[in-house]
Amino acid sequence: MKIDKDSIKKIAHLARLEFDEGSAEKMSKDMSQILDWVEQLNEIDTTDVEPLTTMSSEVNVMREDKVGRHLDHEAGLTNAPKRDSEYFRVPKVLE
Repeated sequence: MKIDKDSIKKIAHLARLEFDEGSAEKMSKDMSQILDWVEQLNEIDTTDVEPLTTMSSEVNVMREDKVGRHLDHEAGLTNAPKRDSEYFRVPKVLE
């Protein structure tokens, strides 16, 4: 499938990309190659292939939820380097 420069410019506008004419030509060739490869994938018979739901074969280990002991508010603030009445004090990270 051939992608022309007008299509590349439209896609670039939608993706908020900027590039020069030389890059547009290279981008056109690259995108055409990608779409040709996808067309090759469409020709493969996948009727007996199970669809993947995940790329990992790991299984989550579930545990029973149990109500346990939790830290009360005051105990949580006990080891705080700095505190402001009921809250942790942390350095400012945003201007």
